[in-house]
Amino acid sequence: MKQTLAVFGSAFNPPSLGHRSVLERLGQFDKVLLLPSFQHAWGKVMLDYNARCDLVRAFICDISQSNLELSTIEQQIAVDDNAVTTFAVLEALQLKYPDWNITFVIGPDNFLSFERFYKADEILKRWQVMACPETVPIRSTLIREALLNGNDISHYTTPTVNSMLVTDKRFRFNE
Repeated sequence: MKQTLAVFGSAFNPPSLGHRSVLERLGQFDKVLLLPSFQHAWGKVMLDYNARCDLVRAFICDISQSNLELSTIEQQIAVDDNAVTTFAVLEALQLKYPDWNITFVIGPDNFLSFERFYKADEILKRWQVMACPETVPIRSTLIREALLNGNDISHYTTPTVNSMLVTDKRFRFNE
């Protein structure tokens, strides 16, 4: 039987308990890649890519779910500072994991507008797509707003991510 790989792409700007609620429901996969966006396809302003990768590493450690792994494949295949398409990511991952079944995991908001994705029809033909809504209604926007207002964020993210966001100057949001 083929091994299974779930690909969970997000801005992770920053990682939230909403993200965690999705990841906790992906335990049936042999491996789950957390894939921070290198550049956002629709122009969203985000923290520096490497800073977000550091947050995702801390997030994975805090969660302690054995099948989770950070993937920087978007940075590896990006051309200049251009956004990387989901199709390109899935193609690159299929080359890296040729004998694995790959499932692309998205939130319901992206699932409802999936036709906007580059080569959406071909993605659906070649890979599985799974809409997986958060069961905890905490989004990264809430964390950014709370930080801007000087409010406590400990109930929005994991302990190490919370500490990093509060103490490290690399994680300053200017919305």
